[in-house]
Order: sequence, then structure tokens, then C-alpha cells
Amino acid sequence: MKIRRSFCRYLLLLLVLFIQKGNVTAKAFTGTYGINYGRIADNIPSPHEVVTLLQASKIKNVRIYDADHSVLDAFSESGLDLVVGLPNGLVKEMSTNANHALTWVKENVQAYFPKTHIVGIVVGNEVLGGGDLDLQEALYGAVKNIYNATQKLQLADAVQISTAHSQAVFANSYPPSSCTFKEDVAQNMKKLLDLFSQMGSPFCLNAYPFLAYMGSPDQIDINYALFNPTDGIYDEKVGLHYDNMLDAQIDATYAALEDAGFKKMEVIVTETGWASHGDPNESAATARNARTYNYNLRKRLAKRKGTPRRPNFVLKVYIFALFNENSKPGPTSERNFGLYKPDGRISYNIGFPALKSSSAASSLLSMKDFGGQHLQWWYVWVCSSVLFLFSRL
Repeated sequence: MKIRRSFCRYLLLLLVLFIQKGNVTAKAFTGTYGINYGRIADNIPSPHEVVTLLQASKIKNVRIYDADHSVLDAFSESGLDLVVGLPNGLVKEMSTNANHALTWVKENVQAYFPKTHIVGIVVGNEVLGGGDLDLQEALYGAVKNIYNATQKLQLADAVQISTAHSQAVFANSYPPSSCTFKEDVAQNMKKLLDLFSQMGSPFCLNAYPFLAYMGSPDQIDINYALFNPTDGIYDEKVGLHYDNMLDAQIDATYAALEDAGFKKMEVIVTETGWASHGDPNESAATARNARTYNYNLRKRLAKRKGTPRRPNFVLKVYIFALFNENSKPGPTSERNFGLYKPDGRISYNIGFPALKSSSAASSLLSMKDFGGQHLQWWYVWVCSSVLFLFSRL
């Protein structure tokens, strides 16, 4: 009897400690699969409908490119992990004014946390390697001021700070082991990497085999870009074989980080995808290729494995994008990266459901309280077991 009572008390103590810890510290990424929820469109579903769609699709990790309050409200108590963005247009202001950075975090993160489970802030998107040199110089200060603001507001342990880079920051990426950062970004990159290393933040990479293939269709086997069976490439310098381009792009990033002195930093893919429709000169942008890429990528992520160079770092990816966005500028392909059409129908079938109205949604929304408090089903099981054991004493 005494042993049973002691065991019950021990279980209760563990449960309380775990729940307390869970309420303080958040993971920036759960599992391996996430989605970019872009909204440069005038015909996509409302944020509340998007929450229902994401819940039905069991996509927990979501990234947006701003901190729109209608989205933050809709995601409240949804059980979804949200990364918000500080747009490039605000980077210079946040870099020069720490008080403005503090106000931004107060109004767009603290005011909604923890009911809206904000787990990260991406400061700027593809700033380094771009054409605005003043913006590149300002990025470090903006990141630092936003991070300091999260510290002052006691959010630093729950909200991860990062910035997303395009492959324009690299001098070369073939073979993967030869990759280094460009000289004209190296100084700003080194300062950022030092800061991210102190904060425990990952290197965030926007990687597009689609764009690489479109740039050199005569030199790249499309099957290599699409995760289809292929001979792949062999990196003789390090003795590693690559059967798909995305792994090679990620390992090129690891090589550049290692060259810069940051061997232990993790790489997370903040954008990757394939367009389902394009202009006449974008012949690879087809629904068939888009389905193949995203279906095979989903299968690859389900294996929960790393890359050849970093086999112990389970790959984590945000897919681009949730919807086709009809107001995006540029070539037709830019408006056709969505897994979903604006009306909520799937663009092609990779295993996700279409948006359903109403009755199905209500049963999903009834789970919001559990998701909002970050509870897991095993909590319920443990509590029930402990109560049962106590009832038998």
C-alpha cells in the first residue's frame, strides 16, 4: 500500500513539473513538416478557415511573413505553432531604435502569447545577398534589438529569433563540400552567426531545387531535383553521395557554416517548393512536377533522418506555400506555389484534405482548448491513471 501511494505521488510530481516546464519553454519546431502561410492575395480563405484547414491536415508548424493581428487572433488556442515575421521594411527602424523594437514585440508577440503559440520571430527575409546594402548593414542591429526585447519581456526562452537567407549568400555550392559565403556578405554574416550561436538559433535557408533546375536545365537531371530515382552526384572531397538536390543544397550550407567556424549550428529550411504553373519559358512548372516534388519531399521528411553530412540532425522544412497567391508580382510561377487553390481545393493530391466548411470544422475546433494549453493526450492518460490508483488506495 505504501509503495503504491509513493508511486502515485511520484507520478503526480513528474506531471506537475513537466506541465510547468511546458508552459515556460516552447520548441521552435515540432516534428519535421511545416508550411508558409503567405497572404499576398485577395481571394484566399479567412484566417479562421485556414486554422481549420491546417488542423485537418495535421500541419502544426506555420510561418507567416508579418504579424497580422487577424491571423494572430485566429490562431489563438489552435494548438498550432506560429512563427511571425518582421518585414524587411521595418528592419532599418528596428535596428536604430531599441524602443521601437520593444514596442513591436509587446504589441505583436507578448500581447498574444501564450494563447497564440508564437514560437519564433524571423527578422527580415533574404536580406543578405540582396541589392540594398544599407538594409544588409541594419539586419544585425534589428536582430539584436528584437532579441533584447524578448529578454526584457521574459519571452527569450519561448520565442526563437532568426532570419531567412537565400542561396545568394553563397559563393558556390557545387560540389556541396566546397561551399563558402560570398566575400561581400561574409562580414555581416559573421556578426549574425556569432549572435545566433549565442542565442541558440538555427541557420534558416530558403532552398529551391526548382529555381536551380530552371537556371540550368541542360546541366541538371530533373529527377535529381524531384527526389526521383537517379544516379545523383558524388562529392569526392568528403566521400558523400547525394540522391537529391535539396540534401545537397542543405549540406552546402553546412559546409559554408563549417568554413566560417560554426560547425555545430543547425540548418532549417524555411522555404522550399515547386510551382505548378508558369510562363511559356518555365516549362518545369507543371502540376505533375509540383506534386512529385512535394509528395516525395513529404515522404523524405517522414523518415525523420538527416543529410549525408549531418545524419544526426533530423531535417526540418517549411513548405512554400499554403496557397496560390494571385497578387504576387513576377513571373506566373510566383503565383502558383500553393498546395491549395484559393477556394480551398487541393492543387494536386499529396495526401492533404481539401478545406471543408462547417460540420467537420466544428469537431476540429472543439479541440482548441487542448491545443491552446499545449496539452498532449498522454497527460490525460497519466492523470486518469493516477486518479484510478488513488481511488483504489
